[in-house]
Amino acid sequence: MKARLQLVPFVHRTTHRIGLYLDEAEPPLGLSQGEGQLRAHLAEAGPCSVAELHRAFAHKRSTLTSYLDRLEARGDIAREVRAEDRRSFTVRLTRSGTRSSARVHQHLLALEERALTRLTERDLRGFQAVLHALSETIDGRKT
Repeated sequence: MKARLQLVPFVHRTTHRIGLYLDEAEPPLGLSQGEGQLRAHLAEAGPCSVAELHRAFAHKRSTLTSYLDRLEARGDIAREVRAEDRRSFTVRLTRSGTRSSARVHQHLLALEERALTRLTERDLRGFQAVLHALSETIDGRKT
């Protein structure tokens, strides 16, 4: 008998459901799951280099650039040439991007807060350990 996947299907389904949750926001957020994740990240982390965003999400460079292009076209982000390396950019939220990203962040925070009421601190640490193990395995680390 073939071994059953025990982790990945749950991660896939849950990630998809989070995207659907963002789609159902009222008033509508009007963005893709990837754009929502980028906005929420920038709302929490502040300005980031494109390299930092790539490390945070591991998108293909072309996918990340596409997300950034769409967010920039809407006026939600600005890309500024980095003084220390003129070949790279810092991505920051604009004033309107900060307001709309706060809505995305609040929507995700509300979801997370409701879910956390169903978990113990031990559950949360175990969940985080599973996700770290998956990420580290993908990244090729042995920690």
